[in-house]
Amino acid sequence: MPFNYQISKTLIFNYLNEKNISLEMIFPFLSWGKEVNRNTLKADFYAGLMGAVIVVPQAVAFSIIAGLPVLTGLYTAIVTPIIAALFGSSRHLISGPTTAVSLVIFAALSRFAEPNTAVYIEMAFVMTFMAGVMQLLFGLGRLGMLINFVSHTVVIGFTASAAILIITGQLKNILGIPVKQGLSFRSTCKELFNHIESTNFYVLSIALITLIIGLLSKKYYPKAPNLFIGMVVGTVAAALMVSNGDVHGIKFVGALPSELPSFGIPSLNIENIRKLMPNAFAIALLGLIEATAIARSIALKSGQRIDGNQEFIGQGLSNIVGSLFSCYAGTGSFARSGVNYDSGAQTPLSAVFAALILTVFVLFFAPVAAYLPIPAMASLIILVGWRLIDFHHIKEIQKASKREIIIFFATVVAALFSELELAIYAGVILSLFFYIREVSKPHIAVMAPDFDHPRRQLTNIERKDHLRECPQLKIIRIDGALFFGAMEHISTFVQQVRAESDEKYLLILANGINYIDLDGAEWLVHEAKAWRERDGAMYIAGLKIIAQDVLRDGDFVPMIGKECFYVSKTDAIAAIYKLLDAEICQKCKVRAFKECINDVKLPKLVEIQMSYPIEIYKANNDF
Repeated sequence: MPFNYQISKTLIFNYLNEKNISLEMIFPFLSWGKEVNRNTLKADFYAGLMGAVIVVPQAVAFSIIAGLPVLTGLYTAIVTPIIAALFGSSRHLISGPTTAVSLVIFAALSRFAEPNTAVYIEMAFVMTFMAGVMQLLFGLGRLGMLINFVSHTVVIGFTASAAILIITGQLKNILGIPVKQGLSFRSTCKELFNHIESTNFYVLSIALITLIIGLLSKKYYPKAPNLFIGMVVGTVAAALMVSNGDVHGIKFVGALPSELPSFGIPSLNIENIRKLMPNAFAIALLGLIEATAIARSIALKSGQRIDGNQEFIGQGLSNIVGSLFSCYAGTGSFARSGVNYDSGAQTPLSAVFAALILTVFVLFFAPVAAYLPIPAMASLIILVGWRLIDFHHIKEIQKASKREIIIFFATVVAALFSELELAIYAGVILSLFFYIREVSKPHIAVMAPDFDHPRRQLTNIERKDHLRECPQLKIIRIDGALFFGAMEHISTFVQQVRAESDEKYLLILANGINYIDLDGAEWLVHEAKAWRERDGAMYIAGLKIIAQDVLRDGDFVPMIGKECFYVSKTDAIAAIYKLLDAEICQKCKVRAFKECINDVKLPKLVEIQMSYPIEIYKANNDF
């Protein structure tokens, strides 16, 4: 049967409509492409220009760290950001070569081959392809929800620590002090301190001139391209300092070869896949953590919503395509993403412009890199790094919660004195620890009618010490899930209530219970049986429908007693009142419920006058 384009197109669109899949979901760039206009193009072009200038020395340095040719880093800075920008969700994230991934690649591949050899390079492309496939599968498998476990505090701590690492890493280029590549934060600081007397003041002056001009232009001409102005002035200052061939220790990027990447499929043989699988997984995970953390940190400033699944897909596709064009694994870059946002980028086209400008630079102006001073670039990167630190939110964290402060500092310390990716793990684990500890001890309150309220509203007895309980009915409110982690706390509390009181009936106000698991359901069955053995019963009022799944599907309702469930506490109390011992009610002077007052069989008591205005009660009641 001959191929019919129109019929195929119609079938595809009908299928997508049936699955509620829009073209924007498959091609995210269609959603923001409608917003492109002259103003956004202008802003994105400038941001791309600054990104291209900044990435040149970084790509060169990262290639060396990874044990790969310089061109490989430049190719990664050209291909990877385009695909990641078009298929990701962040409007400001810039992907490409980074320090962390470069270090992991070197550590992984140097065990199998000599750096910069053909075998080593080919294995780097294979590992990049494998990491990209894993990232793509994570995205298609809708595992982007994992980033929801990275809290706001962890992102701020991670961003601050990354900024400190960026600044520290550039100090050697500003001071002109020789420091080895790949040293830890502690070792770098130690090296800088031990050799501070070797500071090159020619280098330092260029960095300071660039930094000061960048700051002044930002202050007095906020709409002007302050980073570019600083770079131009720094380059001119460096040119003036160079005299008679003496560069005074000032380092320049240096001339680069003019070649574009060629297409090639990595050698995906069984042996390579077997050897590289664990490291490819580590790179995939590290890349996703860094990219999503950076995207979220910038989104906190821009107000943009980040789709974790789409970001995973974008990162995966960028590495898959990159591996076919002589690129090694890339991910989001804090420094370049910060420059991109700080330069006023409006859409992901800024990443495309940066890549295209870098391509033109590699093709026609590679020799110009020989005149770009590294100290000037380092000062601009430090300026961007400083702006990444969110001092406002750090102060809020300090005021808000001691636990959040602990999480923040744990994240920072882990990043500075361990591995950068471990900072995320540390922050997430600590956040989960505090969360689990919190939910494992849900708030349980003993409730009693408040005589100061016209409707005898049930109130936590801890709020008002004069509240009196019914001698036959114990009422408690549980605020939290009835799941395995919380059952020890809940069971101990109710068991103590049962042991210390004479009430035969228990009413659980379940409005605050959103979830019940198997352990919770079995506990309710056990508790219902225990109260029946006291010649009473346990009742549940206000349980949400969403919390009834396990009880209903597991046939626990008949074991507890279908008659023990009530929609509201009012209905529950009215029904339970009919079961109370009449003799005890005759002697009771509490008269806790309106049923007690309206019961003609009971002797009348003088009503207790309200001791508080209703307005005060409403302000203080937490029910």
